[in-house]
Amino acid sequence: MVYGEWMRTLIGLFFGLVAFPAVAADWALNETDRILDRHEVDALTAGQTLVFYDDGQSKYSVGGAYSYTYASGESAFGRYEIEEDGTVCISYRNGFSRCDRYVQSGERIILLTEKGLRFPVRPAAKK
Repeated sequence: MVYGEWMRTLIGLFFGLVAFPAVAADWALNETDRILDRHEVDALTAGQTLVFYDDGQSKYSVGGAYSYTYASGESAFGRYEIEEDGTVCISYRNGFSRCDRYVQSGERIILLTEKGLRFPVRPAAKK
């Protein structure tokens, strides 16, 4: 019995330590990056479709629904939330989830992933 309790404690401690770095993402910011705050991210995303240079499209519905459409036309669906610090977290229907940041780098808006990948948003066409 003592051994079982010790193992559960050790396993719980291990997963607690492993999970912590995922929460505290490094974001790999460049010197010129300015992190967009919650209000800026909300204005950028709510009811908008952001198009990337690979022709992928992130659609943020006002009610929290989200979809990403690949250049091939296939889509992944889920829900998004904007955290207090401006981080956008998406929970996909397939169980996958991720969090991203939006930064302004010079004249560009960039989606920055937790893994350090950078995806510039294509400027909206002027009307």
